[in-house]
Order: sequence, then C-alpha cells, then structure tokens
Amino acid sequence: MAAITATAGAMPADPPMDRRKLIAFFAMVVGMFMSILDIQIVSASLSEIQAGLSAGSDEIAWVQTSYLIAEVIMIPLSGTLARILSTRVLFTVCAGGFTLASVLCATATNIEQMIIYRALQGFIGGGMIPSVFAAAFTIFPPSKRSVVSPIIGLIATLAPTIGPTVGGYLSNAFSWHWLFLVNIVPGIFVTLLAWSFIDFDKPEHSLMKRFDWWGLASMALFLGCLEFVLEEGNNKDWFSDEHIVISAVIMIVGAVFFFWRAFTVEFPVVDLKAFANRNFAFGSLFSFIMGVGLYGLTYIYPLYLARIRGYDALMIGETMFVSGLAMFLTAPIAGRLSVKMDPRAMMGIGFFGFACGTYLMTGLTADWDFYELLLPQILRGCSLMLCMVPINNVALGTLPPQRIQNASGLYNLTRNLGGAVGLAIINTMLTQRSDAHYARLSEHVNFGNPAALEWMNNVAGNFNSYGMDGTTAALKKLSGMVSQQATIMSFIDVFMGLTILFGSLILLVSMISRPKAAPPPDAAH
Repeated sequence: MAAITATAGAMPADPPMDRRKLIAFFAMVVGMFMSILDIQIVSASLSEIQAGLSAGSDEIAWVQTSYLIAEVIMIPLSGTLARILSTRVLFTVCAGGFTLASVLCATATNIEQMIIYRALQGFIGGGMIPSVFAAAFTIFPPSKRSVVSPIIGLIATLAPTIGPTVGGYLSNAFSWHWLFLVNIVPGIFVTLLAWSFIDFDKPEHSLMKRFDWWGLASMALFLGCLEFVLEEGNNKDWFSDEHIVISAVIMIVGAVFFFWRAFTVEFPVVDLKAFANRNFAFGSLFSFIMGVGLYGLTYIYPLYLARIRGYDALMIGETMFVSGLAMFLTAPIAGRLSVKMDPRAMMGIGFFGFACGTYLMTGLTADWDFYELLLPQILRGCSLMLCMVPINNVALGTLPPQRIQNASGLYNLTRNLGGAVGLAIINTMLTQRSDAHYARLSEHVNFGNPAALEWMNNVAGNFNSYGMDGTTAALKKLSGMVSQQATIMSFIDVFMGLTILFGSLILLVSMISRPKAAPPPDAAH
C-alpha cells in the first residue's frame, strides 16, 4: 500500500513528456493499427476480391495466407533490424513500404499479382507492430504506463475486432479496392511523421557484418511452413495431403536448425534469452492464449452470423461493433486499475469475464441475433482489455531496456501464433464435431421415428399441393435442418472449449509470483 501511495505521489514530479516523442509514438500507433487491421478488413471481404479477380476458391485463401506467412517471419526479425538500422529507419521504411504495397494490392489485375503484393504488404507491415511495443516501454517512464499500455493494448485488440465492420462497410459502400486504398493517406502521414520525429536510438551498422543469414533462412522456413500448415491444414484434411506433409517436414528441419543457430552463434537473428525472464515467459504464454481468444472469436462470431443467420459483411460488422465499443470504453478504466491492482488479480478478473462470455454462448440457437449476442460481446470486449494491459506490463515492463526491442518481437509473435493455432483448432473442431453431430442426429431422424415421419408427410403434402415433388423437397429440407443443428452444436462445443481454456488460466495466474517493480525512469531512457 505504501508503494502505491509513493508511486501516486511521485507522478506529478515527473517531467512533462517530450512533445516530439509523443508525436512519434502517435504516428507509430497509427501504423500498427493499419497493419493489424489489414488482416481482418480483407478477411471479411474475400468473396468480393475473389469475384473481382476471377479467382478460384482455393486461390483466394492465399490472399490471407501469404500476408500472414510473411508477417509472422518479419515480426521476430524486427528487433534485430531495429538495432542495425535504428527504429527511425526501420519504421519509416515499413510505413512507406506498407503504403506502397497497399497501392499495388488495389491495382492488382489477377490473383497471382494480389498474392505477391499481399506477401510484400504483410512482410513490411509486420515490422511496425513490435516497434510500438518496444517504444512504449523504453521512451516512457514507468509512471506513464497506466496511459501508454492501455493504448497499445486497445489498438492490438481493437483493430482485429472492428476489421469486419470496416471491411464490410468499404466493400458494400464502394468496392474491394478501397480495402487497400484506405491505407494511403494515413500511410503517407505516418511515414513523414516517423522520419521527422522518431529519434529513440542510434543504428549499429557494424552488426550487419555478424548478421546470421542461415538463421534467417531457417527461421523463415520454420515459421512460414508452420503458418501454412496451421492455415491450410483443415481445408486439406491435414496429413492426408502431400503438401501439408512436406511443409511439416520442412518446418521441423527448419525449427531444429533455427534453434541450434539461436543458441550457438554470437549474434543470432532472434535472441531467445528473453524467455529466461520468468515474467516475460509467463506474459508470452498468456499472450499466446489471448491470441487464441482474440482471433478465434473474431472468426467464429462472423462465421455463425454468415452461415446460420445469413448476414452479409456489413450486417456482421454492425453486430460485431459492440465488442470494439466495449474495449474502447474499458481502456481508460484498465489503465487506472493497472496502477492500483495486483496485475494477477486484474488478469484473473479478465480471464473470468472472458470465460463467462464464452459460457453464455453455449446456449446458442439458430434464432440468436444482436440482442442475444450483446452481453457475450460486452464481456469479451471488457475482459480483453482487463487482460491485455497487465499482460503487456508483466511481459515487457520489467525487462532491461536493451532487451525490449528483441523481446517485443517475440511477444507479438506469440499472440499471432496463438491466433493461428487457435483458428486451426477451431476449424478442425467445427469440421469434425459437425460431422459427428450430423451422424448422431441422422440416426434419430428416420422412417422409424413417428414424429419425423409425421413432419415429412406434412411438409411433402404442402409441396405436393404446389405441383412439386414433395418427398424429395421434404427430404432436402430435413437434411438442411439436421445440418444446421449439427453446425450449431459444433459451435457450442468450440465455445465450451474456450470456456474451459480461459477458466484454467485463472488457476495458472494464481501460481505465478507477483511481478517485481519496474526499473526506474532513467533506466528506461
């Protein structure tokens, strides 16, 4: 209690923040928002892009997969590049390159061009995300983290949440080209501001001579193939597909070589020593699982609304906007609580709220609409912010400044990998559980069931009265009803799985020790 009082009393004594640093940080936050938003904004409108480029159903998936593979390679690499080039040069190049790649995506005339441009956009954009986290925990004193940490936590979670809303609006009101053109104006401003105002560190060009190119190649193979296996595995029936098997073998070989290089070379492409810090290790684990919840629910809610309710992209976005609003309103509250509460208690409350929200969804039916989804979405949005702020502080807030650049890349990688793993598991569960439920329901809907037979006769008679083949039409309708119920039951299984996952995190939080005090302000400069 005395420590809290002392901290509160010390805050007014802090010197005012350098205006140049505030402008630079604001520009970086906007750049990160654009990069993260671009994943979901495009995901919500893939069908429009497919129609516009006359692409096949297998090809269009690569618009997302190529972006994610390239991004997941760049994110851990960004810490090393920031040391070699400086944050100013790296972020400016990434912001400008991302803007240029957005222009190229908007002007793509075939699917091959689009895939190449999206990979370029993902790789360049991925460098902006960890830079913001690193800047937040190096240029600001610990006393300012109650303001800074909620901002980056809000952007990291809000961007994927409102992506379907923004994407649905742009593709409905204008055309799919605007999914990319919308990045141009803010991208130009971010590039100019980054070059003019970022001045946090100096480049270490001498490190380029010791750069581990073999480590980079092995990391690219490891993470790229891992992302591909997770993204495409369910669609290709996992290891029954030759490409998945080959990718898995390359992934394992790449992983072995990458970890060997990481622990043996003098200047590894990614320094894994940050995981020796207990707080960082636990924070990264929580970030991984938050990635499962964040990206998993951002995927499954629109899937339910599209498949069961028949909503278009804009209607889905309007329904999903509740979570984003809840996050926005909770961010300042989470910031205030972060300096007054034990971060373990904050995380525990957040995980409990998240578990409650997913548990409410286990009562899902085909009739659920905006109002039935309202409370689960509010719980999700509020709980995400209550979790993300203390997780950010636990993971990065106690590391020495020289470790933060590299560690922020690893930390953000865990969230992205959590999302990829979560989506792979969710898709596999939906497929397998839907098939299992369909088979079980079909056993009870047969000609030996009087209720089913009576329903069939009534529906068939109704169709016959219109001169149609009543029996065939009734069978088709019955099959559709059974299929719909099987799909809903598989959604319920996924929500129950997420409830158990986040409920178990409450126990895990109680097992970690209270994080040590943050380093003094001058250590952060």
